[in-house]
Formats: sequence, C-alpha cells, structure tokens
Amino acid sequence: NSKMIVYNVTIKIDLDVHDIWVRWMKEDHILRVMETGCFVSFKMYRILEEDQSDGIAYAIQYFAKTINDYFDYKEKYATALQKEAKGMFPDKFVAHRTLLREV
Repeated sequence: NSKMIVYNVTIKIDLDVHDIWVRWMKEDHILRVMETGCFVSFKMYRILEEDQSDGIAYAIQYFAKTINDYFDYKEKYATALQKEAKGMFPDKFVAHRTLLREV
C-alpha cells in the first residue's frame, strides 16, 4: 500500500485578474498538467481566513502515485507550464510549491 505524493501549489492571485485566472486554471492549465500523465488526480481549494486585500489565495494539489512520477513532471513539463502561467498573468500572482507525502 504505497502512500500518495502530493505536489501542492499555493498561489495568491491579484483581485483584478482573479475571475479570468480561475477560469483559465479550471478549463486549461490544470487539464494540461493532468494530460502529462504524471498525476492521477487533483483538487483545487480556495484558502479561507486570510487577508484578501492584495489577492485571493488557492491551493492546487496534484496527486502522484510515486515520487518518480513527480520528478518526471518536474523534469519534462513544469518549466514550460510555469512559463506559460507567467506569460498569461505577468506580475499578477505569487506561487509557492511544496512536495508532500501522505502519512
């Protein structure tokens, strides 16, 4: 019984592009991450109880069966997908990435 690996991306998105960004995440970006085949599922959460005067925060979690699946994603796909996000929403978000293991 192997434990899941979770690639957690926490993002704070500026209010002025929030709605467009959420739609882009749900209809485009997350689907493209999933199409890499490196993850078996995902969840997207809005973070509550945080100061939202400078943006709204989200946590997107991608679930991988093995750490090697995550490293495949990081080596082959992450840079291009992150660059695309920066191009679509320049200077409109901050992202913090964390790798987690289920316990």
